Amino acid sequence: MNTLTLGVLGGLGPMSGVYFCEMLTEHTKADCDQQHLNFLLSSHATTPDRTDFILGRSADNPLPDMLAALRRLEGAGAELIAIPCNTAHYFYESIADAATVPVINIIDQTVAYCQFCGYRRIGVLATEGTVASGAYESVLHRAGLTYVVPSPEDQATVSRIIYEQIKKGHSPDREAFERVVAHLLADGCDTVILGCTELSLLKRSFGLGTACTDSLEVLACAAIRLCGKSPTGFDEALMKFLPTKGQKSCC
Repeated sequence: MNTLTLGVLGGLGPMSGVYFCEMLTEHTKADCDQQHLNFLLSSHATTPDRTDFILGRSADNPLPDMLAALRRLEGAGAELIAIPCNTAHYFYESIADAATVPVINIIDQTVAYCQFCGYRRIGVLATEGTVASGAYESVLHRAGLTYVVPSPEDQATVSRIIYEQIKKGHSPDREAFERVVAHLLADGCDTVILGCTELSLLKRSFGLGTACTDSLEVLACAAIRLCGKSPTGFDEALMKFLPTKGQKSCC
């Protein structure tokens, strides 16, 4: 396979986009600089909030900013696009249709990975925007998997951790987060998807064991493989997972 230059449509939020790039570097099998993955990062942090737009709390549409970032990445030589933000995938079809190169779908790849692992009942922790859009719900149902979200009280806890703690650079409430995960596991979930890439930072900080499936790790592993490189250092199951491919989109 020819190696491709990856374009990272980031800034959604900024910390998770940079962490995604860190993952790409840490988990690409390489013995020298020249064997690493080539990637371009657009971190347009002033892109309007996706959840506020989806929920009707703001009329400021983030899609034009994302399309402008897409054009910058393509113009700079990106041959494949990754978007390290689950909520932004509300706009996935519009972005993929506008793109001249394939765009990886983090939600499709994460659900395919859950199928690969044999999970049947899936808990999803995400922003209110992702939950309201039904993004994971529709893909999981198409795959014949059961979709479970937290109670309203637990969803409020997740939103607080994302917006009031991680995005503001404050230390996240580990005990509250683990309590939400425990509730989903007690409800019979086989795994809990970290369906917001800000939550991936919790896994980096705390290590969450095997109970959680990190969508950002799935995206990073898929991107490395689709760019023609070999991943290394991910969990054993993820190392065996091969990303799904479509025609124009990598999903």
